[in-house]
Amino acid sequence: MRRRFFVDEVRNGHAQLAGEEARHLTRVLRVEAGQRYEISDNRNVYLAEIETARKESVVFKTLEKLPALAPSARFELYAALIKFDRFEWIVEKATELGVTEIVPVEATRSDRGLEKAALKRLERWRRIALEASQQARRAHLPEIAEPVSLAQALARPGRYRYALDEVPGAAPLLKALPDVRTVQDTVAILTGPEGGWTEEERTAFAVAGWTPVSMGPLILRAETAVISALAVVSQAWLLN
Repeated sequence: MRRRFFVDEVRNGHAQLAGEEARHLTRVLRVEAGQRYEISDNRNVYLAEIETARKESVVFKTLEKLPALAPSARFELYAALIKFDRFEWIVEKATELGVTEIVPVEATRSDRGLEKAALKRLERWRRIALEASQQARRAHLPEIAEPVSLAQALARPGRYRYALDEVPGAAPLLKALPDVRTVQDTVAILTGPEGGWTEEERTAFAVAGWTPVSMGPLILRAETAVISALAVVSQAWLLN
């Protein structure tokens, strides 16, 4: 299976990677002229051939546009900020699972100062999402939004909106999903911080119309709950 790379644009049948991206291809992968790969400009995917490969520049020539995969629903992840090494893991794995947008959320029990510090991490997170997208052979990159407050997250629209909660009585996520699912659906998953939600935040879920759901009787780490929920949702729409 051919590797896939993202380029800024395809113009007149050509695309270029420069700088660090080019150095990775030439020094690590040791690409050469004539080799074929797939490239995406975040709109279309092409079969392309390397025209020139130098240390700081790799130029592709497109050969044909490849058929697009069947569209899926829009999956949005609203993830409460946690320690950055674990949040980066969330970004990587959520990207591999097909999430459309990742929105960092400041919750009451998020560590102080994470929201401001997160603004300086956005480019790093986008870089992680780019690499994960290439590894997963995605056609489009996920959006990595700036951090928002919980109130802002709860106000975002979506046909199906679920808040993961460990409180007993919440319906299992799989059972809460609709029986009829379409590719036009928007599915939002909200996940909490390491310390869990406060009662005030739970009240806010109900007022805003989010459905509290459970991932089972065990208490999962924040990042584990994220990946478990996204895996359930993505498979449910895939198998619809």
